[in-house]
Amino acid sequence: MKKRIKELEKEIASLEKEGLDTTSLKKGLKILKKEYHATLSDWQRVLIARDINRPTSLDYINNIFDNFIELHGDRYYGDDKAIVGGIAYLDKMPVTIIGVQKGLEAKENVERNFGMPHPEGYRKAIRLMKQANKFKRPIITFVNTPGAYPGFGAEQRGQGQAIASSIVNMMNLEVPIISIIIGEGGSGGALALAVANQVWMLENSIYSILSPEGFASILYKDASKASEVVETMKITADALYEMDIIDYIISEGDDGINDNFNKVCNDIKRRLKKELSTLIKLKGSTLQKQRYERFRKF
Repeated sequence: MKKRIKELEKEIASLEKEGLDTTSLKKGLKILKKEYHATLSDWQRVLIARDINRPTSLDYINNIFDNFIELHGDRYYGDDKAIVGGIAYLDKMPVTIIGVQKGLEAKENVERNFGMPHPEGYRKAIRLMKQANKFKRPIITFVNTPGAYPGFGAEQRGQGQAIASSIVNMMNLEVPIISIIIGEGGSGGALALAVANQVWMLENSIYSILSPEGFASILYKDASKASEVVETMKITADALYEMDIIDYIISEGDDGINDNFNKVCNDIKRRLKKELSTLIKLKGSTLQKQRYERFRKF
């Protein structure tokens, strides 16, 4: 069906160049897209979540917030470009934003380490979260990572400790935290930025303890069986919402996230304003307790 959709899109574009009416074809295309998105398998959703053309954290930050100022460095080792963070305004509300950033082409992906943070990235995030706590700013995180970087250098610099510190730190913060999974939410690398009062997911994003390939390697000693184990893993937004692990699913529309990006950003902004207006009224101890109970019930 996806092939037919692409062919129809090309046909419509060609006819429009010739000045011909494409109204009926566009109606047919809309129906095809709706049917396609309604019948996506879990593995197809994994592939969509990993799509290199999917909007990045900075795309969301620049479209939802005003006057974003990016802050750099962990004050220990360096600046990890896989993590972006800083301060901005959600309309008139000052907020701290932290996101995992992937690249849109090969050179940038190498620079961003394919969205796999190093320890200094998590320590930068911790620094920004502590700053937010000091100045009573709500925190919003955007998560899109296959997992924390597992390299030798990262382990030497304390990758496991950095992830654990981020989790503990987030649990103890006295400001509201909302985390949004926008693509991949892989392993402890994702959890380190998602210990929040509310966790949301884009409709075609995934959130899991490890990758389907890793799961298949452990269970069947065969990574090529990744597509077969996805349904068992329950890593899609629908499955996680049913199990009460996430709090809200953000629709990407029948045309997909790229064609509906502005609408998706408007929906996220509207819901952020609504939820934060309630959460900022709660005491710090209440926010801590809510966060603790949210994860304890798992």
